[in-house]
Amino acid sequence: MQILRKTFGLLLGLSVFVSSPVWVCAQSQTNNPGDAKAADFNRKVEELQKKIDALQSELQELKNRQSETVTAPAPSVAKTDPPAATTGTAQPIAAAPASATPTPQVAPSATPLQPTQTTLASLLGSTTFSGFVDGYYGYNFDHPQIISTGGTVLAGNGGDRFSSYRAFDAPYQAFTLNMIELIADKPPDASNSRLGYHVSLGFGNAMNVVNATDPGGLGFAQYLKEGYFSYLAPVGKGLQLDFGKFVTQHGAEVIESKDNWNYSRGLLFSYAIPFYHFGLRSKYVINDKYNFSVYVVNGWNNLVNNNTGATLGLQLGWNPTKKWTIVQNYMVGPEENNNTSNIRELWDTVVTYNATSKLSLMGNFDYGRGDRTPTVPGVVDWTGGAGYVRYAFNDRYALGARYEYYDDPQGFTTGTAQHLNEFTGTFERIIAHHLITRLEFRRDMSNVPSFLKGSSPIDNQNTVAMGLVYAFDSKEAH
Repeated sequence: MQILRKTFGLLLGLSVFVSSPVWVCAQSQTNNPGDAKAADFNRKVEELQKKIDALQSELQELKNRQSETVTAPAPSVAKTDPPAATTGTAQPIAAAPASATPTPQVAPSATPLQPTQTTLASLLGSTTFSGFVDGYYGYNFDHPQIISTGGTVLAGNGGDRFSSYRAFDAPYQAFTLNMIELIADKPPDASNSRLGYHVSLGFGNAMNVVNATDPGGLGFAQYLKEGYFSYLAPVGKGLQLDFGKFVTQHGAEVIESKDNWNYSRGLLFSYAIPFYHFGLRSKYVINDKYNFSVYVVNGWNNLVNNNTGATLGLQLGWNPTKKWTIVQNYMVGPEENNNTSNIRELWDTVVTYNATSKLSLMGNFDYGRGDRTPTVPGVVDWTGGAGYVRYAFNDRYALGARYEYYDDPQGFTTGTAQHLNEFTGTFERIIAHHLITRLEFRRDMSNVPSFLKGSSPIDNQNTVAMGLVYAFDSKEAH
């Protein structure tokens, strides 16, 4: 501090001297080359100016060092005072009393330390958790009752508080838990880890329906909707291999209500195709237009194989434009219990067209053949087609409609030889970001009296349902 004061005083005196009239006079006299004294005086003034510049440089250096010492943060002080206002003129810094605690100053350019915010996504890393809770209230205008002969329930799955030919929304006139699903997912990644896994646990009426026909029994793996590990092989752009239990690749609809355009599942999804498989699946993305999948599994809805054979599946995905998506599936293999001599085949085609940002169209066609039954001679077959329309008014309101035709000439899948039709209209409203509500009316029709009005057979059925789905995802957690 003493050095600063002395240096500052010297500079102040020199500045006064240089700016005095004597200096002005000396300057004016240097114009006379004959005046030696004036030239000598001018030389001395220049030397003095150089000393002044050197002293100013040293003073600036001392000020910088002093500023670094004062602005250094003190770890023992939790709270700092705001920086003092500065001006263009250097001000002397008064020494603090020995008994006073120095107040640390914060440099104007310093940024206060911000606490690190821990989120669920940062804790989970590449693993994500998601799921949903799905419930509904259904009403059947015909109030069907059970008709049985020798313990066999007639008219599809109809009966007391169960609508006929409905899979996931059969219970009616009661609040029903359709499904609770919890998912842990870690997709394989070539830049991070080529190993991944997917585990999905499901609870509720939907899981009873999905696993009802498994050869291992309903309780064998009833709550395991999917469970497989994945490996991304370094082949081309990446060949993904999955081994375990996974949902089928067939059909335009899925098990989860929230991912369909209607709340109820259609006839084709319930009767024309399988729900899941167990085995090995591979998928390769050729480019942004084509992808190809091959899988070898136990069969249709078989976690435990019901024979010694295996079922082969193929899938080709094609995106000709951004608006069109075409998926072609084919399955072939033995599906009868303890019999590999009869082969079942299934062709499944799904075409989706996004006409505008609000209007979407979809079509689905299924044809299956194979197996033999003791009561029906020859090979059985079944055919079905479905058309879907969805119009989104905005991000909260949408309308969905579906029409289906299903032909089961031998009654192999529905239990009755018949032609079924159904029409469904669904109004969707999203109350909050994760809460979806759906109000739905559906009419089912048959060419034979395969439905029930009370205990009397009729050829149609009318139902309404109010569905409520709450979904969550750790990727959106804050």
